[in-house]
Amino acid sequence: MVDSSMDGAVTISLKQRVLRAGMWSLSGFALSSAIRLGSNLLMTRLLAPEMFGVMALAFTIIMGLSMFSDVGLKQNVVYSRRGHDSIFLNTAWVLQASRGLMLWAIACCLCFAIFLAVRLNFVSSSSVYAAPSLPYVLAALSFSAVISGFESTKFLEGSRSVLLGKITSIEIISQIAGLVAMLVWVLVDRSVWALVAGALTSSLIRTILSHTLLPGTRNRWQWDKEAGREIVHYGKWILLASVLGFLVNSGDRLILGGLVDSTTLGLYAIASLIVGSLEGVLSKIMSDVAFPAFSEIARDRIADLKKSYYRVLFILASASYFVSGVFISSGQSLINLLYDRRYEDAGWMLALLAASLMAMPFRLSTQSFLALGLPKLQSYTVIVRLCSLFLVTPIAFNYAGLQGALIAIVFSHFSYLPVIIFYNVRNGLFDLSKELLLLVWLPVGLAVGKIFSLVMGWLL
Repeated sequence: MVDSSMDGAVTISLKQRVLRAGMWSLSGFALSSAIRLGSNLLMTRLLAPEMFGVMALAFTIIMGLSMFSDVGLKQNVVYSRRGHDSIFLNTAWVLQASRGLMLWAIACCLCFAIFLAVRLNFVSSSSVYAAPSLPYVLAALSFSAVISGFESTKFLEGSRSVLLGKITSIEIISQIAGLVAMLVWVLVDRSVWALVAGALTSSLIRTILSHTLLPGTRNRWQWDKEAGREIVHYGKWILLASVLGFLVNSGDRLILGGLVDSTTLGLYAIASLIVGSLEGVLSKIMSDVAFPAFSEIARDRIADLKKSYYRVLFILASASYFVSGVFISSGQSLINLLYDRRYEDAGWMLALLAASLMAMPFRLSTQSFLALGLPKLQSYTVIVRLCSLFLVTPIAFNYAGLQGALIAIVFSHFSYLPVIIFYNVRNGLFDLSKELLLLVWLPVGLAVGKIFSLVMGWLL
C-alpha cells in the first residue's frame, strides 16, 4: 500500500515542476517569439518579400522530410520507463543522427527533381516552385538536418523530467546567434542567403550547447536491439501522426506554393508568422509541459487526469480565444503599424487566419491521448482535417481566388473538431459547460482589437 504522505509529496513535486516548466516555457517562448518577430521586422526592411516566399517553401519542404521520418524520439523518451537508461538514449541518438544524414541526402535528390521539373515545364513559371534560387536554397538549408541529428539526447531527458530552464536558455542563445549571422551576412550581401546562414548557424550553436551545457547521459555510438524495437513500435503511430500533422499544418504552403507567386507566399508567411507566434507558445506548453505531466499522472494517478486536463485547458483556451479576437478585429492595423507598404496585403490575411486560433485548445486532447498510450488516436483526429485541406483549398482557389483558399485553410482547422470531441467524451475528458464558459474570451478579444484599430487609425 502506498503511503498517502508520500503520494502527496510526489503530487507536490509534480506540481512544482509543471509550474516551473510552464513559466520557463511561456517566458522562454515569448522571448523566442519576440526575437523571431523582431528579426522578421528587421529583415523585411532589408530584403524583398519574394525572398521570404522562397524560404517559407524551402522550410516547409525540409519540415516535411523531417516529419516523414519522425519515429517520436521525444515522445518515446518521455513515455518509456527506460527514458533515463543510457543504452536506450544512445540507441535513440544513433537513430536521430542516421535520420539527419538520410534527410540531407533525400533533400539533395529533391533539389535536382525540382530543377529538372522547372526545366521541363512541369510546374507553372509563376509559382514559387519555379523560383531560380529554390533548389540551391533547399540544398543548403537541408544540411541543418545533419547538424540537428547530432544534438544530444540530454534535450529529451530534460523534457521527460519537465526541467526546461537550460533547454530554453539554449534555444534563445542559438536563436540570437542565428540573428547575428543574418545581420553580418546582410552587411555583405542582401540576398536570401542571409536567411539561410542564420538558420544553419542557429542549428549549429544549438547542437554544440546541447552537449556542453545540459546534464544527463553523454551520447556515444551504441545500439540495442530491444531499445530499437521499443522505439519503432511506439513510434510507428507517432510517424503516421507526424506525416499527417505535417500535411495539415504545412500543407497550406505546399498548396499555395503551386498556386501563387513568391511575393504572395511571402506575404502569407508574414501573416502566418504572427498567428504562429501564439500557436507556437501554446504548442510548446502542450508538448513540453502538458504531455510529460499527463504521462506521469496517467502512470500513477489516472483518475486525476481530467482535472489536470481542464486546468491546462483553461490557460490555453483563454489565451487562444482572446488573441484570436484581437487579431480578427485589428489584423490590418497591426500590419500597417509593423511593416511598410510592400507588406500591406498581409493585413487582411492575418485577420482571416486568426480565426484558426479558436481551434487550437482542442489540440491539447492529442497530448492526453499520447499520455494514455493511445498514439493512434492522434492519427485518426487529423485525417479529417487533411482531407478537408487538400480537397477544399484548391477548389476554393479556383472559384474564389486567394481569399477563398484562405477561408478553406481556416475551415480545415475546424473540420476535425467533432472527431476530437468524440474521443474526449469516450475517454472521459469532456465537460460542455466548461468548454462554453471559456468562449467568453473571444468577444473580449474582439473588443480590445477594435479599440486598438481605432487608436491606430487616429494616430496614423
